[in-house]
Amino acid sequence: TLPAFQLNSIPTNITVEENETNITLSNGKMQVTLQKKPFKMSFYFDGKYLTGSDTKQLAHITTPEGIYTRERLEVSPKELYYGLGERFGPLVKNGQSIDIWNEDGGTSSELSYKNIPFCLSNRGYGIFVNHTDRVSFEIASEAVSKNQFSVPGEYLHYYIIGGGSMRKALANYTSLTGKPVLPPYWSFGLWLSTSFTTDYDETTVTEFINGMEQRGIPLSVFHFDCFWMKEYEWCNFSWDEKTFTEVKPMLSRLKQRGSDPDGNKGLRVCVWINPYIGQKSPLFDEAVAGGYLLRKLNGDIWQWDMWQPGMGIVDFTNPDAVIWFQSKLSALLDLGVTCFKTDFGERIPVDAVYYNGADPQKMHNYYTFLYNKAVYELLKEKKGKNQAVLFARSATTGSQQFPVHWGGDSFASYQSMAETIRGGLSLASSGFAFWSHDIGGFESTSTPDLYKRWLAFGLLTTHSRLHGSNQYRVPWLFDEESVDVLRFFTKLKLSLMPYIFAQSVQSCSEGIGVMRIMALMFPDDPICGYLDLQYMLGDNLLIAPVFNENKTCEYYLPSGVFTHLISGKKRAGGRFYSESIDYFDIPIYVKENSIIIKKDESPDILEAHVYELTNSADAFIYNKNGSKRAKVSAYRRDGVYNFDIEYYSTDLVAPEFTLILHNISPAIAKTKSKAALKQVETSQPGTAFAIPNGENHIIITV
Repeated sequence: TLPAFQLNSIPTNITVEENETNITLSNGKMQVTLQKKPFKMSFYFDGKYLTGSDTKQLAHITTPEGIYTRERLEVSPKELYYGLGERFGPLVKNGQSIDIWNEDGGTSSELSYKNIPFCLSNRGYGIFVNHTDRVSFEIASEAVSKNQFSVPGEYLHYYIIGGGSMRKALANYTSLTGKPVLPPYWSFGLWLSTSFTTDYDETTVTEFINGMEQRGIPLSVFHFDCFWMKEYEWCNFSWDEKTFTEVKPMLSRLKQRGSDPDGNKGLRVCVWINPYIGQKSPLFDEAVAGGYLLRKLNGDIWQWDMWQPGMGIVDFTNPDAVIWFQSKLSALLDLGVTCFKTDFGERIPVDAVYYNGADPQKMHNYYTFLYNKAVYELLKEKKGKNQAVLFARSATTGSQQFPVHWGGDSFASYQSMAETIRGGLSLASSGFAFWSHDIGGFESTSTPDLYKRWLAFGLLTTHSRLHGSNQYRVPWLFDEESVDVLRFFTKLKLSLMPYIFAQSVQSCSEGIGVMRIMALMFPDDPICGYLDLQYMLGDNLLIAPVFNENKTCEYYLPSGVFTHLISGKKRAGGRFYSESIDYFDIPIYVKENSIIIKKDESPDILEAHVYELTNSADAFIYNKNGSKRAKVSAYRRDGVYNFDIEYYSTDLVAPEFTLILHNISPAIAKTKSKAALKQVETSQPGTAFAIPNGENHIIITV
């Protein structure tokens, strides 16, 4: 029955073996053994037992509310589960009851905008329940030794996805449901919003942009929230003519401002939309006449007043409705708009009639996929590959293919900041690579203290946006120090763009998040299993935001040697730390055997920072289209460091490098031809050398 998740075809080579007691099915390293009497089902990966079920666990249940099918899989001792979408409660899902059902509930409850029926086990496998309907999970809760899930109806379809590690299992899940797609390079810069306010026009917007430029804060995207359209006419997809009289010239003027993360001129413009048409909108009658809105059983238009009076909902199962909706957005793109914030998509009725006859109960969660797909495909068609990006709030399985998603309506409090980071980590554990949030909180207004702490966190996620409800979020409205803090962390992020973008490209290829839970990166450290207020940004950077007014931060470093990215100070891992952190700092540590590629003020001069090289390390550099530009590799033997630079882009000038060995001094560097390299100054403990353009092998003796 429609709808169904759009899953990729996965190559299979299933073999079947049977004897008197068992039937065994194998697909590569994945295996399931079916014991005949009594019935028992056991899953293995590469010979390791994962989980199983028996005749008492799989159940057909009849209740006054309806019929359900239930499964219970065994939970092993010390087994932990993660994922299930963007969830704002405890990161570890054991002991929780979770319904996969999209709802608009902010960040402070069990409700979620982005529900994904996939959970990830620290035993190196995942469980994907292939139902768009409500899936009810009871993870080590109703039965404390079972992972229970149930769906309405009389059939149940689920996958056990092996991998041998959490990371590989997550990659295998996205091979099935869709790999994340790389957003455009410029989208990683700072976004500034009008916020959800009514009092702004071009003069206001220009004042904000001028203020950012005058204060030396690089800005990449400006976002117009709801009131670019006339109130009570959401959506009419037309600029409010009382406020914006010359839209195309205005957008042209704005696009001459700002810059991308490399400093190239050009501000992008985002506008807010949703999939609803209020009855006062001039488009309402047009949508009714075309049959573009959901209907009731009696044939009337399905309407309610939850957002706009008499609001109808676009029916994206109707191909003509998709074309109609896209045509309205296409006109905005032709005016000069760059991208869209695709808000809402969660408040979808279960008693509506769809054009294609889809089951409305099963469409509730799935609606957001069709909505964001329609917008994303238009952007891809109009803007080109890797130039499409949206800012979505709701999601379901497969939505990772339409980046970026943001965390929804948080509050201006440290508690909500903590909720937000847990939501992002849970979403990343569900196959999503790119995520953002409202810096400073959406509801109410944050204190200058909270704003500055949230800035440090917000500029160290893949996408960074200043946005709120009833107040603008420009830093000078908080205090002058906020201006300095925003400038500092914006420039820090931009300096890290070669690293962040490389991790983004690789995350899309692999199918995992750029933001990662500690357990994914350090699976053998039992302490990392429960850490939900710190994370890894890519493979190499550990980040622990501050969540209190007294400036203290407690964080954990796994085993090994870690180097503070800002100060260069080394710390031994395998223990917790507690320290006072000022506003121009955050625990951001580089793990050992890492090469972090940063950029100087000029994007053509790259810095290869080498940290605690005990054996080998490498780092890729990518062009803005996601193609490989260069690879830096290093290995150490008997106190001698060898560096190789491989260039991929023969049509481009090779980047200039400064090679920085942290906490290594003194040293002598030579090229492969024995020519000595010039040593240059570095602000951090260590030794730095200028690498001649195009040089591909360096030998450094300590």
